[in-house]
Amino acid sequence: MLATTPERPPVQAGRTPMVVRLLVLATFVVILNETIMINAIPRLMDSLRITEQSAQWVSTAFILTMAAVIPITGWFLQRVTTRQAYALAMGVFLTGTVLSAVAPSFEVLLLGRIVQAAGTAVMMPLLMTTLMIVVPERDRGRVMGNVTLAISVAPALGPAVSGLILQFGSWRLLFVAVLPIAGLVAFFGSRKLENIAEPQVSSIDWLSVGVAALGFGGLVYGLSLFGEADPRVGLGIGIVIAGVATIAVFAIRQLKLQRNGVPLMDLRTLGHRTYGLSLALMSIAFLAMLGSMILLPLYLQNLRGLTPLETGMLVMPGGLAMGLLGPTVGKMFDRFGSRPLVLPGSIGMVLALGGFTQVSMTMPYWQVLGLHALLMVSLAAMFTPVFTLGMGALPQHLYSHGSSMLGTSQQVAAAFGTALVVTVMSARSGSLVADGVAGVPAQLSGMKLAFAVAAALALVTVAVAAKLPGRLPAGDQDLGSDDANQPWGEHPGQGELVAASEA
Repeated sequence: MLATTPERPPVQAGRTPMVVRLLVLATFVVILNETIMINAIPRLMDSLRITEQSAQWVSTAFILTMAAVIPITGWFLQRVTTRQAYALAMGVFLTGTVLSAVAPSFEVLLLGRIVQAAGTAVMMPLLMTTLMIVVPERDRGRVMGNVTLAISVAPALGPAVSGLILQFGSWRLLFVAVLPIAGLVAFFGSRKLENIAEPQVSSIDWLSVGVAALGFGGLVYGLSLFGEADPRVGLGIGIVIAGVATIAVFAIRQLKLQRNGVPLMDLRTLGHRTYGLSLALMSIAFLAMLGSMILLPLYLQNLRGLTPLETGMLVMPGGLAMGLLGPTVGKMFDRFGSRPLVLPGSIGMVLALGGFTQVSMTMPYWQVLGLHALLMVSLAAMFTPVFTLGMGALPQHLYSHGSSMLGTSQQVAAAFGTALVVTVMSARSGSLVADGVAGVPAQLSGMKLAFAVAAALALVTVAVAAKLPGRLPAGDQDLGSDDANQPWGEHPGQGELVAASEA
C-alpha cells in the first residue's frame, strides 16, 4: 500500500471544504473563457484580416484541445499532488491568456487559446475528483449543487460578458480583463490549497497518449467541419470515421493495459451500471443544451435582427437560473434522492425543445426567454443528481478516470450537438431554397426541424432517467464491474485517499 497523507480531522457536516471552494472559483474563471470569444468573431476578422472560417478556430481549437488533453488527466491527477496540479493548470492558463492578449497575429492568438484550453482541461477533473474524495457522501448533493452554480453560469455568462466588454474596445480586452482575476485566484489558491493525498508513482503509455489525442481530437475536428458556414461534408465524414476507428484502437489498448499495465483511461468505470447510465444521460443532455445554444443565437441574430449583446442578455436569465438553482437541487437530492428531480427534469427538457420547434418571425421574446429558462432549469434538475450519483457509484481509485471520461464525453457531445443541428438545419433550408422557397422561411423551417431532432434525442434521457436508482446504498459503491470484486491492493496506481478538513 502506498503512503498516505497524515490523517486530519473530518470535514464538518454541512460545510464546504476550503479546497473545493478554491477549485470552484478557479474553475469558474477558466470555463468562462470557453464561450467568451463567441461575440468577438467580427472584431477578429477586421483586426487580424482573416476570414470568418479562420476566426471560428479560436473557439474550435479550444474544444479540440480540451478533447485531446482531458483523457490524460486521469493518469496525471494520480501522479501529482493537489497543489501541483492546481499550480500547473492555472500557470498554463495564465500563460495562454497573456499570449492571447498580446498576440501580434492570428497564429499566436490561436496558440494562446490552445494553451488556455490545456490548463482548463486539467481544472475540471481536478475539481470533481477532489470533491468526491473530501466531501462525505451525505453532503455531496449540496456541494455538487454549488459546483453546478459555477460550471453552468460561466459558459452562460460568456457571450453576455464578452458583448459588454466589446462595447468598450478591442477583443484584446477580453483577455486583459480576465488576466488579473485569474492571477489573484492562482496566487491565493496556491497559498491556501491543501493536498488531499500523496501522489502515486506510475508509468504512462505514450502510445495511448498519442492515440487518444488523435482519436478524440480528430473526432471533434471532423464534427466541427459540419458546423462551418460552408460545411465540408465529405472531408468531415472521412475524419469522423478515422477518429472513431482510432478511438476503437485506444479502447483495445486500454483493455490490454488493464490486465498487465496502467491504463491511461480506465474503462472499468463503464462496468459500473449507474455510472454508465449517468454518463449516457449527461452526454445526451449536454448535446441538447449545446445544440440549442447554437440555434438560438442564429435565430435571434440572423432572423430577428438582435445584436450579440441583446442576444446574450436574452439568454442570460436561463443560465443564471440554472446556476442559482444548483445549491437547492443539491440539497433536494441529499434529502429525496434522484428520481423526483431527474425524471421531471428530462421531461421538462423535452417540452422546452419541443416548444422551440414553433419558433417564428413573430414569436414574443418573453416566450423565447421562458422556453430557454425552462430548458436551463430542467438541466439544473438533472446535472447535479446525475453527476453525484454516477461518480458516487465508483470506488475511490476510479474517481479521476471517471471525471476525465465524463469531461471527454462532454466535449464530444458538444461537437456532435453542434454538427447535428447545423447539418439538419442546412440540409432542410438548402432543400427548400432549391424548391423555390425564400431564404428566411427556408432558414426558419430548417431551425424548426433541427430543434425537433434535438427534442427527439432528449426523449432518450427520459428512458435513461427511469432506469437510474433513487440513490446508492449508504456507504457502498455500485459493484457492477469485475474490478469491483478484486482486492484493493490489486488495482494499479491506487492508494488510500484521506479527506482534507476545511482550511
